[in-house]
Amino acid sequence: MTPAPGELREAPPYPSGTETAPLAMPDTVPPADGTIATVPDAEDADTPARPTSDLIALILPLDVPAFERAASAVRDGFFDAAERAGARGDCIVLAHGVDGVIPAFETARAKGVRVAVGPLVRDDLKTLAISGMKLPWTLALNQLDDGTRLPQAIFSLPLTVESDGRMLAQSALSSGARSVDVIEGDSPLMKRFASAFAIAWSDGGGRAPDAFRFDPAPEALTGLRRTLQQSGPDAVLLAVNGDRAALVKPFIGNILAYASGLVFERPSHAVARDLDGVRVVEIPWLLTPDAPEFARLPRRDFDSAALARLYALGLDAFRVAASFRDGPPARFDLDGATGHLSLAPGRQFVREGKLAVYRNGELVPLQSAP
Repeated sequence: MTPAPGELREAPPYPSGTETAPLAMPDTVPPADGTIATVPDAEDADTPARPTSDLIALILPLDVPAFERAASAVRDGFFDAAERAGARGDCIVLAHGVDGVIPAFETARAKGVRVAVGPLVRDDLKTLAISGMKLPWTLALNQLDDGTRLPQAIFSLPLTVESDGRMLAQSALSSGARSVDVIEGDSPLMKRFASAFAIAWSDGGGRAPDAFRFDPAPEALTGLRRTLQQSGPDAVLLAVNGDRAALVKPFIGNILAYASGLVFERPSHAVARDLDGVRVVEIPWLLTPDAPEFARLPRRDFDSAALARLYALGLDAFRVAASFRDGPPARFDLDGATGHLSLAPGRQFVREGKLAVYRNGELVPLQSAP
């Protein structure tokens, strides 16, 4: 299983039987000596290093066992897309281990790369942000959520649940819902998902959601059903992983239910039938694999939906990085493997996935559902 977003000290990198689902973006890797690496004699991080080559450097934690599978999937997608574009010779990979992200970026800068793609891990991105080193133009594959300022050289292309939360809130508001309850797990991942939903929901005029902590005990689920029957919300957000979403779904009755597709692996048909009616956001690469825009892209098979999403992230990361030919693009729009990508203020490439719904045990595009 692939690592889950969330603090590593709170959720193991390959959880088994825990609330935290295997997810697309790893968050944290602990430094070997408990410190955060910094660069002495810090340079002006707000002035990007001048490129002296056309190289694109992909910088990934391939030498960190906890993240090797996730990083390998991103690498494969990136280089498959580069090969298809005839640009494989312009791309290099710089693998790093624990505490190795700064040296990897120093190597990229020494090679005069046009753009560096990475880091993948949230803590590595924070290390880079506070290092003070002069960076090449950089496309980070994660984002920070603690207010740390990113240098001007860093753009971000995250595959995170926050964008799903915002999109689901907008969908719920568009459906006419005005009250919503949130059933929330304890992991940092689920809290971030629920928070993103709640902020977008409130900003759109929805009433502040009521929140309920997920408890798998039968008596707790029965009590939850009674509470929902009494309060009668228009919709429910299931901020829990896929198996637990399937467990709680029968107890919410016919209330409109939402969840993030990123928390789902490939459920068995029986489990998927328990999810009938749940609306999710999924990446187009998995939801509509035969879409015309993917006909020219390479494809690999994975035994994990999480790894397939990371492969799709690699595909999109190459195509975004390729747009940095003369520096960062002024505008950007792409119907990508992970969703529609556009360049937003704040130097972030925003991802908008596809709305989908479980019908008769299958996940189908919402607009095509009966």
